[in-house]
Amino acid sequence: MVERSDIEAKARELQSALQETRESAANTAVMAGVAVVVVVALAFVLGRRKGTRSAGKTVVEVYKVR
Repeated sequence: MVERSDIEAKARELQSALQETRESAANTAVMAGVAVVVVVALAFVLGRRKGTRSAGKTVVEVYKVR
């Protein structure tokens, strides 16, 4: 026979497992967010460097159409 204490123990077990899963998911989301910010910042800095190096080398091509 299933007693009330058995059901309560199982409910506490499930609740603790859910809490652990929630905490690990939050940690994963934070790490993913940090990684995205780092990648975007790196792309911005590298693009900015490339833009300043090639800014003085503008090439204009002129074609004469008859």
